[in-house]
Amino acid sequence: MSEKISLRNRFIQTILRIGKEMTWYFDSHIHLSDPVYDPDIDILLKQMKNLQIKACCVSMNYKNSLQTLDLAKKSDLILPFIGIHPECANEEIENISELIENNHKTISGIGEIGLDPTYVKNDSDTKNQNQVFEKLLSFAEKYNKPVSIHSRKSLDDIFQIMTSYNTKHSLLHWFDGSKKQLKKAMDMGFFVSYGPVLIYANDKQTLLSKTDESQILVETDGPVRFSRCFEMKSGQISFIPSVIFCASKILGKSFDDMASLLEKNSNSFLGI
Repeated sequence: MSEKISLRNRFIQTILRIGKEMTWYFDSHIHLSDPVYDPDIDILLKQMKNLQIKACCVSMNYKNSLQTLDLAKKSDLILPFIGIHPECANEEIENISELIENNHKTISGIGEIGLDPTYVKNDSDTKNQNQVFEKLLSFAEKYNKPVSIHSRKSLDDIFQIMTSYNTKHSLLHWFDGSKKQLKKAMDMGFFVSYGPVLIYANDKQTLLSKTDESQILVETDGPVRFSRCFEMKSGQISFIPSVIFCASKILGKSFDDMASLLEKNSNSFLGI
């Protein structure tokens, strides 16, 4: 028991020390403009400042994209991504297109966009998802913006479509493919991100160990809930140091080195 307490105390001391010395952590994919965060958003922004975390705040649809843009006005720690999630692909594309055109100088990226057969009921849904995805990819290329891609059960289709687009600043968020698909993603130049499940999921730990170190990012995907040690709590941006700590152990690095690597990778993804 005393050994566990000692390890815990050393971890806390490390986090506090690093919080003063390092530059920035990045949550590469979180829905901070989701209504679930509204009651505590001012506290969360202060927490981000104290922990030195910047957040790629992704959007679900046109309305949520407007909310993301409003949230970004509150803090420069919010990096706004606007777009249409595949779940919302039946929305009119004109509104989001105009929003991107009018805000391309201030947005940090485009997302969450992608494909997901889970939300497909007929051929029309499939067609809409593909059209919306490719339309938003074209805007990303036009304005040289990074994209955050949803690829659940659709990685091979994503790979095929992306052969026509630049993948240099493309993130396959919450990567959940096979080892073979991971190699394909690495060869195509995608970034891939890992979240809080990395702490307790052996398959994710294995995938991380086989990921090119220059293409790794971390995320929370909040407000998604997490089990085990997180006790089904919504993803919080404060989980990021724990994810970094876990990644450092898997890759045999110090926390400092892992954090520095992720900062470099995040800046590369964002094109800054």
